[in-house]
Amino acid sequence: MVCHDDHVLRPGGGFPDHPHSDLVIVTWVLNGALVHADDHGHEGAVIPGTVQVLSAGSGVVHAEMAHQPSGPARFIQVWLRPDQTGTPPAYSTAAVNLPEGELVPVASGHLREVPARLGTASATFHVARLPAGGTVTLPDDPLQHVFVANGALARSSLAEPLSAGDAFRITDVPGISLTAASPTELLVWTFRR
Repeated sequence: MVCHDDHVLRPGGGFPDHPHSDLVIVTWVLNGALVHADDHGHEGAVIPGTVQVLSAGSGVVHAEMAHQPSGPARFIQVWLRPDQTGTPPAYSTAAVNLPEGELVPVASGHLREVPARLGTASATFHVARLPAGGTVTLPDDPLQHVFVANGALARSSLAEPLSAGDAFRITDVPGISLTAASPTELLVWTFRR
């Protein structure tokens, strides 16, 4: 993981044309809509419940703007290093079914039954939407990054309760259970060695 950003854009605001290369950029919209357009002819609006994957490869110029009629847009974006550099750029979006109370794999470089594929074999992106009191057990992968996008976690084996905007890293501690103190959306990245 090269970068983990939490952006809030005013309607019509955003990031005009800018270049990237040799990155896998994964975008998850929490509210509003984000419009993507690039110099390879890919364009579309990303809304909550949809994952966007841009593999910049040998180079792409793109813009990301908050969709004006949808109001402000909040989105999380993660940049990963790809396994292969210099590949042709690629773009995809996929709708994600998120049953309440489950940790759902959304995009992966090694799992087969996921809505989106990643060019980083060791990585998997999961999302959980938990009701108050709902509990999930994190995967056994040795490296994990957990972000509380909305809501809060109850005090548990972690030292402090965590709330929206907090993140923590787990190394070599399998099977941690997390309980929501209020309705919560968790974004979990796992990495195999």
